[in-house]
Amino acid sequence: MRRILMLIVVLGMAVVSACTRESEVYRQAALVTGGNPHAGKDAIRHYGCYTCHTIPGVDGARGLIGPPLSEFGSRYVIAGELPNTAENLERWIQHPRLVEPHTLMPEMGVTEQDSRDIAAYLYTLK
Repeated sequence: MRRILMLIVVLGMAVVSACTRESEVYRQAALVTGGNPHAGKDAIRHYGCYTCHTIPGVDGARGLIGPPLSEFGSRYVIAGELPNTAENLERWIQHPRLVEPHTLMPEMGVTEQDSRDIAAYLYTLK
């Protein structure tokens, strides 16, 4: 009985630790971008980003046209050429063809706020 109780306590601590880490990652992403990662996940669905990209945590996001966005928050560059900063990412999300004229990524009419929110969500992917 004591072992079972100890196992429950240890598992509970692991769950709390994982939730705390996720909360910290979301908080950091929001600070860096001025966006809301939860709203970003919704915006990814709204703009259909999942049709071209594989995006962890987004249901049905198994696209094979654009690059997979797993571990995006740990990448050094965006679009193979831009330093991975919030400003560059937001510009890329809003106007990809102004950054890279030959990209396949279309202009989707993403608003400034939605680009911050999407960037915030992508920065949680580490």
